[in-house]
Amino acid sequence: MFDASKGGRSLVGTEVTLSVSSTVAVLVAVFAFMLVEARRAAANERAQRARGGVEPPDDVYGVMQVVYPASFLVMLAESVGRGGAPTPLLVFGAAVFAAAKALKWWAILSLGPSWTFRVIVIPDSRRIVSGPYRFVPHPNYVAVVGEFIGVSMMTNARWSGPAALLVFAALLVKRIAVEERSLRASAR
Repeated sequence: MFDASKGGRSLVGTEVTLSVSSTVAVLVAVFAFMLVEARRAAANERAQRARGGVEPPDDVYGVMQVVYPASFLVMLAESVGRGGAPTPLLVFGAAVFAAAKALKWWAILSLGPSWTFRVIVIPDSRRIVSGPYRFVPHPNYVAVVGEFIGVSMMTNARWSGPAALLVFAALLVKRIAVEERSLRASAR
């Protein structure tokens, strides 16, 4: 595209470069956090099991561990096909994603060694009611919903973003039921 107001320079190359670089930045941010969280969860899982932690057989974690990263990849693919997000949507989405990550890490730090990707409950353990858990019983999952919304906005994933969120929300409903049942059973 030729734009005389820019001294006759083409804006197409600049827009494409910004789109590709913002998509790569989103990819790096999403998966870098995911790797850090996976390492922490794995270490906590080993410690939980060593302390007698029990994992329920009916957890949906096996499906979640595939759907969660795949959802972000699908949104990123839509972003590439769509040409990225307009700058205001990218900026607002980044703010939503950052707020979601802040909430998630507040939850992670509040749970300490009890935070894992899997539902592992140590018999006779107490439910954490400090940090964000004072306000909502599952703040980590509120944060995950925020991550989906933020990335959907940053990638301009108009179709895959809402679809991924709906699929993952259905898994979260099942997951919360498993967690609640496990926590009640360990308190007896």
